[in-house]
Amino acid sequence: MSEISPKAEISPKARIGNNCKIFPFVYIEDDVVIGDDCIIFPFVSILNGTRMGSHNKIHQGSVIAALPQDFDFRGEKTECIIGDNNIIRENVVINRATHTGGQTVIGNDNVLMEGAHISHDTKVGNRCVFGYGTKIAGDCQIQDGVIFSSSVIENAKTRVGRGAMVQAGTTFSKDVPPYIICTRKNTYGGVNFTMGRSYGVDEKVLKHIANAYRLVFHGQTSLFDAVNQIEEQVPDSPEIQNVIQFLRSSEMGIISKM
Repeated sequence: MSEISPKAEISPKARIGNNCKIFPFVYIEDDVVIGDDCIIFPFVSILNGTRMGSHNKIHQGSVIAALPQDFDFRGEKTECIIGDNNIIRENVVINRATHTGGQTVIGNDNVLMEGAHISHDTKVGNRCVFGYGTKIAGDCQIQDGVIFSSSVIENAKTRVGRGAMVQAGTTFSKDVPPYIICTRKNTYGGVNFTMGRSYGVDEKVLKHIANAYRLVFHGQTSLFDAVNQIEEQVPDSPEIQNVIQFLRSSEMGIISKM
């Protein structure tokens, strides 16, 4: 049985799971599904298209499945998918997708700090952190374990690879490869050894990742040739394969060398 304030405005068509706590002045629309054990604090708006998992905490002033801020939006039925165990702090805005059948996706165990904004059709993995005031534009892809410091701006259609960190105040329009630090100058700042160790990546593999990125960022060849050199010269591992696949699939190009 959920604890729902009589001062909350909740559509009878919305589906609320078990053991949820919904505070006064929460607004929930018709086409909403909320899983078990969620806590929804006052003045939160959960709008049509929301599909929320379990054990999420949504703090004051946040808006889930806000209409996409996209001039191509024509009122289509789209979704905003929120996984499990996410912490969404005050005044966070997450837009649902733009076109019919589209989805904005937030995975599991993410933390979105105050004032973060995730735009339409963006896909976020698991265990990511979005610092204060970070803004993610539409159609972005963010892999697992990414950390954004405060006031980061990620421009549309870019990607951030697994275990990367983006420093505070950075604005970027190109892809940030896995396991690296992106500096405020929008450049390669070395391998994110701290995050790699926290995920149990072997020290030898971390050194191999560093060698791979020396070929990419300090070599005198094209990105295409650098990837071929990684395959030829760097011992293989799942992490190296992730690097290779990410680099090969980049459409926007990657951030610059130091």
